[in-house]
Amino acid sequence: MTKIFRQISENDSAFLITVEQDDDTSLPLYNESILEIFLQALLKAREAFHRNVTKDVNFRIKQLQQLKRCLNDNKEEFVKALNADFRKPRMEAVITEIDFVNKDIDYQLSHIRDFIKPKYAEKKGLSTFLDTCYIKHEPFGVVLIFSAWNYPIQLLLCPLIGAIAAGNCAIIKPSEISSNTEKMMAELLPRYLDRECYHIVTGGPEEATRMLNERFDLIFYTGSTAIGKVIYKSASKFLTPVVLELGGKSPVYMDDSINMEIAVRRLLWGKCMNGGQVCIAPDYLLCTKEVKEKFINVANKVLKEFFEGDSKNSESFARIINDKNFNRLQNLINSTNGKIVIGGDTDKETRYISPTIVTDVISADALMKEEIFGPILPIITIDSVEEAIEFIKRGEKPLTMYLFTNKKQVYQKFIDETSSGSLVVNETMLQMTVEELPFGGVGESGIGSYHGRFSFETFSHKKSVMIKDYNPIVEFLASVRYPPYNENKLKKLQMLVGHSIVDEINLGKFLRYFLTFSLGIIATITVFILNEKFL
Repeated sequence: MTKIFRQISENDSAFLITVEQDDDTSLPLYNESILEIFLQALLKAREAFHRNVTKDVNFRIKQLQQLKRCLNDNKEEFVKALNADFRKPRMEAVITEIDFVNKDIDYQLSHIRDFIKPKYAEKKGLSTFLDTCYIKHEPFGVVLIFSAWNYPIQLLLCPLIGAIAAGNCAIIKPSEISSNTEKMMAELLPRYLDRECYHIVTGGPEEATRMLNERFDLIFYTGSTAIGKVIYKSASKFLTPVVLELGGKSPVYMDDSINMEIAVRRLLWGKCMNGGQVCIAPDYLLCTKEVKEKFINVANKVLKEFFEGDSKNSESFARIINDKNFNRLQNLINSTNGKIVIGGDTDKETRYISPTIVTDVISADALMKEEIFGPILPIITIDSVEEAIEFIKRGEKPLTMYLFTNKKQVYQKFIDETSSGSLVVNETMLQMTVEELPFGGVGESGIGSYHGRFSFETFSHKKSVMIKDYNPIVEFLASVRYPPYNENKLKKLQMLVGHSIVDEINLGKFLRYFLTFSLGIIATITVFILNEKFL
């Protein structure tokens, strides 16, 4: 694995690029040379793929096992890097980064041999009934994976897991914003993964832009909608398929039918995790005035319990990743026309923003212009379920939607009348942990999905395969397709191709008749044998 990483020079006038080659020699060069190294890595990956190295399932399994070794061998180093980047609490680092990725690897290892099996067509017409028809999952080729900074391990490695399991080669680019974790990845991954098939390239926007000038077989991007549109446009030059894991303003609806204390605890846990820097974090709350008052009272109590009355000094609350994002969030607090009822405290030196709740917010407020991506929760007062649904539908389709209600007719109404990447009732965040559920957005919140089997599917091309022999009966039946055409041939051909033969059979009735017939034959033979024996 070729690895490329960068750091800011002392005078901040240029990027210092260090390229570590396979012979472990290092040479410094400036950013104009990074493209050449990147192209070499891409060429190596393409050559490896064309040699069919990654198509061997045992090779894929070994690479997944090696990736797991990398995580477990260096677990504490990764935790320290995450803490250095934005004081990610140890418990969150272990559960949402290390263990989450390990669980994904284990899932692929348990199912990969089943995933790669052909999926045979169950329904065929008379003209193809004796043919072998199946779907073969084959890798796309060399894929490019862009990761986001907020979960720099999970969001880099989970797509890579899918790419490996499906048999692709990969160029992966971690986010430069979480720089400590980025450096760890660049140093460690080459020690564990195949150096021909998988390459890690680091750098900033300039390097990423240069990568997009090259042709890939699939691009997987996690990040903002704005950059996602740039990726999408660049990929269109080559008709490259893309998966875009984006974000948006994920709404919460809450009514008075719930256990308020449990609901508030679950909501604020989701809002405060990772300092609110989560793409599926609750973004804003829709509720009636009565529910709002109850919510605020309980929220005060819950936040004191979570952070022992002092979130600024709590080891359970992360910091904002950098000054740019801190300034953006501080400006939102300063610009809102709503009423800050909880929190609102900030500290630029430590990039601390307290868990903040703002009421009396309207749709035109600064807090409602874009995804917040921080520990600020605006509350918008509505009078009915219908008003809440209408408010949500006026905006872009969100990545997820959270409902806190015990009324089935209420959550069913949201399920039926709204569109979102996912919808969760009486919980937050945990939909990501269910491997049988796809994770992804819709519309402005994303294209495509992954996790569990869906990761394998996303990184696989589904090739249709049909194998026919020269059976004379089949050829006789299908010969009506050949010219010269006439109405009689047309009717016969419509019968052959118009319906699945399985559709024409009542399977239950067929099995009953077949069983009755078989038992009758057996009984007849038995009687005949007994008569022969005793007569």
